[in-house]
Amino acid sequence: MKLTQVRNATLIVEYAGKKFLIDPFFAEKDKYTALPESANQDRTTPWVELPLPIEEIIKVDAVILTHLHLDHFDEAAIEALPKDIQIFAQDEKEAETVRSYGFNHVAHLKAEGSSFEDVKLIKTDGIHGFGDRPVQWFHDNDMSEIVSGVVFSHADEQTLYIAGDTVWSDHVQKAIDSHQPEVIVLNAGDAQIDDGISIIMGKEDVYKVHQAAPEATLVTSHMEAVNHGTLPRKELRNFLREKGISSKVLVPEDGESNTF
Repeated sequence: MKLTQVRNATLIVEYAGKKFLIDPFFAEKDKYTALPESANQDRTTPWVELPLPIEEIIKVDAVILTHLHLDHFDEAAIEALPKDIQIFAQDEKEAETVRSYGFNHVAHLKAEGSSFEDVKLIKTDGIHGFGDRPVQWFHDNDMSEIVSGVVFSHADEQTLYIAGDTVWSDHVQKAIDSHQPEVIVLNAGDAQIDDGISIIMGKEDVYKVHQAAPEATLVTSHMEAVNHGTLPRKELRNFLREKGISSKVLVPEDGESNTF
């Protein structure tokens, strides 16, 4: 497999001869004011440009949307993606929303497993922070109920687990125990809402995942792109060195690829 970090949580996954696009967020630099009720209200989003042309990024076989927050699926992505491309949403409700944008081939991930040709896709659960305080840009829902991850499985590949927008929780432990992934992608920029609640993983969460899956290679994503992110790559790398696990946790720059 080959993983390319695009920007924020957007990834290109080349797996078993297929190419998947994860959580496309294509807005131009500084397109949005700070996402409300979140950290760093003096920053715009996204704060960096895409490292690759959109025309290159969308040359894929299928798209996976772990959830429909703005920084995972935006108007620019809706406009750029071919309307006949296969899309997997996290549930049927979000699949219907995606269909309303004119996409013709939209399915949803399932805990028991879906398939794209010979690649098995298994939905996993996550917790987008702790607590049940509604936040408008979280669609006025409990943060813990609106995100998912996905496990990729194929006889000729290592098992890949993309955890999605979750903090460390029993859901992540369960996915590791159930699927024994060799490669795990973590959204690790420690995005926070304005009262200090972390809604994706920070450095301590990354360390907990390593402890739960010490033989796996971890790859970090969702860093240094949106206003509510609080963990820079440099700080995370320093932490990994202190813990002696730099060889087990990759912190790619935007546009960087790794092959496993």
